[in-house]
Amino acid sequence: MSLDEISEDEARLRDWLLSTCQTEGHAVVEVDDDEFGAGYTFSVGAWRVHGAPEAVVVGIPQDMARGLIELYVRRVAAGERFFPGLPYLDFFDGTPVVVERVHHAFYPEYLGSALLVYPSGQFPALQLIVATPGGHFPWHADAPAGFRDWQPVLTDSGLPESWRPGVDGP
Repeated sequence: MSLDEISEDEARLRDWLLSTCQTEGHAVVEVDDDEFGAGYTFSVGAWRVHGAPEAVVVGIPQDMARGLIELYVRRVAAGERFFPGLPYLDFFDGTPVVVERVHHAFYPEYLGSALLVYPSGQFPALQLIVATPGGHFPWHADAPAGFRDWQPVLTDSGLPESWRPGVDGP
């Protein structure tokens, strides 16, 4: 993406993102679900300000997603780092959350506004994947019907790639 080619609306959004990153340490972008798929929420500025991957959450209610992104950024700002395949039980009172690296092919769709801040697309991103209250992830055979469609895994294969489910990850 070339910043010379962005529209006035995109320039205003870029200015807001940069200003918010400077004053708040990050910005949160929320996209509503629609007829094409689940809503999603992502950070902009975690990489720029804290040297940590940006984070995206897909398919959970926006208030929960915003809270998860905010907590993630607070934790990385304090120096914590998150590793693909490890379950984190302290985001939602015992409901497991794992992270996976986001494949670059998903950046335009799920992190598009971040490209206004990182026009080269050269920034890391992690997906925070939330299990059901029963502990089922989208790739589990006993996950609820449609869960995999509602919370897609943003890897090249659509499955965890940084670990092996049930072997060295959840």
